[in-house]
Order: sequence, then C-alpha cells, then structure tokens
Amino acid sequence: MPEPRQGMGASGQLYTAEERARRDATRWTLVQGVLAPLQFFVFLASVVLVLRFLQTGQGEVAATWSIVIKTLLLYTIMVTGCIWEKVVFGRYLFAPAFFWEDVFSMLVLALHTAYLVALFTGSLPVRDQMLLALAAYAAYAINATQFLLKLRAARLQAAAQAEAEAAAQSGGQDAASAVA
Repeated sequence: MPEPRQGMGASGQLYTAEERARRDATRWTLVQGVLAPLQFFVFLASVVLVLRFLQTGQGEVAATWSIVIKTLLLYTIMVTGCIWEKVVFGRYLFAPAFFWEDVFSMLVLALHTAYLVALFTGSLPVRDQMLLALAAYAAYAINATQFLLKLRAARLQAAAQAEAEAAAQSGGQDAASAVA
C-alpha cells in the first residue's frame, strides 16, 4: 500500500524510489507518453473545427467526428492511465500523488460523456452540443496543464536526486582522497 501523501510527500518527493522504478519499468508509461500528445493534437484540430462550425455553420460532420475521436482517445488514456496508476502506486485511481489530477479528470470525463449523450439522443441543438464540447475542452486543457506541471515536478525531482547522488559520490571520493 502506498504511503499517504497528497501531491508530494513531506520530503517534497512525487515518487518514492520504488514507485519511480515501477514507473520506469512499466510499458504503460510509454503508452501514456504516446497517447497524451496524440490526444492533444486531436484536441487542437477539433477546437479549430468546432470554432469553424460555430463561426460559419460549415463543417458540422467534421467537427462532430473530431469531438467523438477526441472523446474516444480520452476514454482510452483514462483506462490506460488507471492501469499505469495501479502498477506504479498500487491503486487504479486517486493515488495520493495524482489525487487532484484524477479528481479533475472525473469532470473532464463527465463533460465529454455529456457531449456524447447529447449527440446520440439529440437532447441539445447542434450549436449547444458544440458549446458543450468547448466546455469539455476547457476542462481538458486545465487537466492537461495539471499533468504537465506534475511531469515537470517529476523531472525536477529526478534532476535534484541525480545531483544529490553525484555530490554524495564526489564527497565520498574527496574524503577517500584526503585519507590517502
């Protein structure tokens, strides 16, 4: 069971040494590393298509398909992300290190799912469906930013740890040289 911590532990560490080793060893890290930018590029293209439709009334089918594809990618990255979180942290969702990212991901999923419900039931006019998609995209952009900040924190942690290890080795070698 992972140690309880929110975001980062008292030591400022995002990952324990064991979690970092599991993160680096699992293929799910690569899967997430491929799916995240793919989803982002689909998101960018879809935003353009949706805005074009809202401005001109043209391209409804392309905009709709782009939202559906983006949503399917979101579902895929959410499932694979849950598997990644289980491998690294021992739980499928809401691991303390990614708690708030996972909480906000639930809002992102709810908004994207609401779009699909509106699309398939016709419960909203097309223009309102597109506006709902933009709301889902705004939530996604915030959530993606959360994950990018967490990735940056992990990289900074790794760099600081490598620097500390190098300093410790260098200090140990200097002490050995002074004794000789």
